[in-house]
Amino acid sequence: MDIVKSILEKDEGKEDLSKSTEVNMEFDIDLGTLLMSDYNALDAKALNFVRKHYGFVSFQKNIYNTCICRSQSNSYLKNLTRDNVQLLINKIWELPIERVDEAIVAKLPKPDYVLPRSRVIPKPKPLTKWQQFAKEKGIRTKKKGKSKLKWDEILKKWIPTHGYKRATAEEQKEWLIEAKDNSTDDPFAKVKTAKQERQSKNELQRLRNIAKSKNIKLPSVGLPTREHFSSSQQLSKAATVAHTSTASIGKFQSRYANLS
Repeated sequence: MDIVKSILEKDEGKEDLSKSTEVNMEFDIDLGTLLMSDYNALDAKALNFVRKHYGFVSFQKNIYNTCICRSQSNSYLKNLTRDNVQLLINKIWELPIERVDEAIVAKLPKPDYVLPRSRVIPKPKPLTKWQQFAKEKGIRTKKKGKSKLKWDEILKKWIPTHGYKRATAEEQKEWLIEAKDNSTDDPFAKVKTAKQERQSKNELQRLRNIAKSKNIKLPSVGLPTREHFSSSQQLSKAATVAHTSTASIGKFQSRYANLS
């Protein structure tokens, strides 16, 4: 902070041409959002200068004059932008200064303009069944400082606690499986089938958690309720359609009693 003040005191009496501006007084600066609004009217002659020099007879002269006009228009826009940015920088140097982590920063005030968000605020993900249960019971699933590796006494090396490398390590450990007496089943196939069943069960539970978090009703399992049975009129109509769906349109089909 003392360094900045000493630099400002040395340059206080000097006139710096790089900080000078030539603009009108109709502008607004919001330091909270680093926004500079220039309300001065633009120079229409400087901006439309290019359009007035298209009607030349010579094609080469037309190109040459057009390039000159565009360069003059671009220089006007650059000078205007430079002046506006310089005004904003001058206001920033007037702000209070503080040191944060060996860096000198300017403390910005509260913004005057409330700018809208470009995107909506992200919604929190719905909790799963286990996360909701752990939250209610106060169970901590993750511990700080817990290692992601563990020592395996069989392989004599560090293996990860989860992930595909852990599955590879488990396959290396189970390279030999004891078979039961008088058994024709493949023990490796049984282990593979049990693993697939666990994966299917976990996937089913994951889908149930998603459906529960989004309030989606799942189809019932087991005996159907009374709502799933068709009415007598629907059954009678279905029997009539099935009766007349043959090649003879039901002419040679035997009729059943008590369908109505």
